[in-house]
Amino acid sequence: MREFQIAVLPGDGIGKEVMTSCLALLDSVVAQTGGFRLSCTSYEAGAALYRDTGVALPQEAVDAAARADAILLGAMGLPNVRYPNGTEVTPQIELRERFELYAGVRPVRLLPGAPTPLADTRARQVDCVLVRESTEGLFAARTLTRRDGDDAVYDTMRISRATSERLFDFAFDLARKRARGKRRGRVTCVDKANVLPAMAFFREVFLERAVRHADVDADCAYVDATALRLVKAPWEFDVLVTENMFGDILSDLGAGLIGGMGMAPSADIGDRHAVFQPCHGTAPDIAGRGLANPTAMFLSAAMMLDWLGERFAVDACARAASAVTRAVEQAFADGSLVPTEVGGTAGTREISDRVHRLLAGDP
Repeated sequence: MREFQIAVLPGDGIGKEVMTSCLALLDSVVAQTGGFRLSCTSYEAGAALYRDTGVALPQEAVDAAARADAILLGAMGLPNVRYPNGTEVTPQIELRERFELYAGVRPVRLLPGAPTPLADTRARQVDCVLVRESTEGLFAARTLTRRDGDDAVYDTMRISRATSERLFDFAFDLARKRARGKRRGRVTCVDKANVLPAMAFFREVFLERAVRHADVDADCAYVDATALRLVKAPWEFDVLVTENMFGDILSDLGAGLIGGMGMAPSADIGDRHAVFQPCHGTAPDIAGRGLANPTAMFLSAAMMLDWLGERFAVDACARAASAVTRAVEQAFADGSLVPTEVGGTAGTREISDRVHRLLAGDP
């Protein structure tokens, strides 16, 4: 029986709370499914650790993540804890860069019964995926910034052919898997090619790679127009692929369409490693109050199980992923479970308990 080593980084704020619920859920689904085991080991990292020790991402955690079959992360960062240059402590970005996790996968799928600000009945058809390049783009300015005294600061965007080609191939493969012969997949390149030469290059490489994936439709759209379309008609999209900063912004917009950040899972995937974490932050204002929505953490864990199953050819992992996703869907299906983040009363325990019962087959 395959045993997977999982490096767990609970992080800061509500990251610790949703991780506790998530690990309990994973124990349950592994016991029910069988066919594999998870060995989960937790490591400290994050803003609170940096505040107390001056180190945000200890070498022990990095080494463990490098050895692990997958990395499960809660949330990291605290608004009042910053590096000397004024930026927040973000070890999760360091992990993406260190392990070349170039494909940031952000599903935007509205669960049956989940709240949405969209009034159109077609909102229930919202099911797209944003693939965000996660190692360069404007975020590369973290190491390429140039300061001109007190007069100006210059942040440099980096777009490379090698990373873009891997990113686009990943997006086309994802669209192909999502189609599964029932329809043609479609990948939309989201850029600002009409203004920025780096984005024109990004689009140029995309169109080159599209020729190699002729069984998948390809088109291009400017980021501002895409933001508009995501609000007006998000059901029109399949797979969107974009630069790091654009993806950071659009993925939050997508989360707003499907019930908030607490409903939005994510993965950062490379050729050998992957990190799975909810899209939300640490929410220190509600930490310790039992108000955090663990749904995004649960769905991120399901993404991890699915990735492990595909990467290591363990069918039981895919079955476990489906079981978790199905239990979450059933939990929200009747519309009575409304998280506190959207004005409801359901907090961490209520949501967790319902998902656990449904996973066990007890409605």
